[in-house]
Amino acid sequence: MNTAIASLQLLQPSSLTAALKMLRDDGPLTPLAGGTDIYVGLNFGTLKDRRFIDISPIEAMRGVTVRGDVLRVGALTTYRELIESRVVNRLVPMLVAASREIGAVQIQNRGTLGGNVANGSPAGDTLPVLLAADALVELQSCDWVRKVPLRDYYTGYRRSVLRRDELITAIEIPAVHGSQFFRKVGTRAAQSISKVVIAGVHGAEVRIAFGSVAPTVVRVPKTEAALASGASLTEAQEILQTEIVPIDDVRSTAAYRRRVAANLLEDFWRSTGRGRAGFPQK
Repeated sequence: MNTAIASLQLLQPSSLTAALKMLRDDGPLTPLAGGTDIYVGLNFGTLKDRRFIDISPIEAMRGVTVRGDVLRVGALTTYRELIESRVVNRLVPMLVAASREIGAVQIQNRGTLGGNVANGSPAGDTLPVLLAADALVELQSCDWVRKVPLRDYYTGYRRSVLRRDELITAIEIPAVHGSQFFRKVGTRAAQSISKVVIAGVHGAEVRIAFGSVAPTVVRVPKTEAALASGASLTEAQEILQTEIVPIDDVRSTAAYRRRVAANLLEDFWRSTGRGRAGFPQK
């Protein structure tokens, strides 16, 4: 590794309560769970953080439950657990589709949903799904629990409303009504960062979210409204171009991302127009 391990400090709380007290009294601390993002930064020497708190053993932050019409996913739930969950497959199959596209089996076994939210990369594969599903991010400190809609969670590139004394403890997804859709375009189907990723819901309302086309994952409300009001697909694609701001980088060009986003919008609309869910074929 390019980082001297001896300079790092790792705190290991025995419970959620203990972890929250450490964040309040001993911070700033960087939460460490699956480590699939943090280890990369440490290896390349790009991570400035030196003090970590290991939250991986906290069972209170794991698991999938249904409360009323709300699906609650603990922040430490892994992609593998999402893929294998019958409840998630039944209620939010687009989240399963996204989880299958993340990394290799090793990453799926270690990486967590809460970690993907915390990392905040605009290319995060599960984030468009959660945004299209109107998910809430549960944040907990020693003194309160608050729930923030994902649409309000990010304030900029890899920045959010999360306070230093808070942990992401769960993601809540209300009942999703309508056909669900997910597509990722990358160098490969998995083990690659997305060039463009889309998730959508087509029911009584239209909800569409994109990743890798702006500093954060984004909804496209003008495009949604156009499709819902009966505008042509061509008109909706033109409107879409005004709602995304892709960039040129080492993975792709802005022009390519714009073309792909328009094509994915067409794919979404045609795939879900007759009540069908659209997911990558395995």
